[in-house]
Amino acid sequence: MNCLFCRIIEGEIPSAKVYEDEFVFAFRDINPLAPTHVLIVPKTHYDSVLDAPHETIGHMTEAAKLIAKAEGVDEKGFRLVMNTGADAGQTVKHLHMHLLGGRELPM
Repeated sequence: MNCLFCRIIEGEIPSAKVYEDEFVFAFRDINPLAPTHVLIVPKTHYDSVLDAPHETIGHMTEAAKLIAKAEGVDEKGFRLVMNTGADAGQTVKHLHMHLLGGRELPM
């Protein structure tokens, strides 16, 4: 498969891994928009949130809570973002969640 995130999950492309379990792989974004910017990616390929079962979305959210705590952004606040489609800014067609924190984030 030529999917960038699938190749990262498989270890073909190096990444700064933050978290991994049976269902998700999380790593630091190479172009961070905040001091903490982690991508949470399901190990099963889904193009977007439109294709994924609700259990996958739920597991990604549970992983985000653990990562936020480990990164120390759980108390002051953090943002979770899932872009769907080109008009929303989804640049990789593999479902992923951005966890952003570590500073005040504009609306």
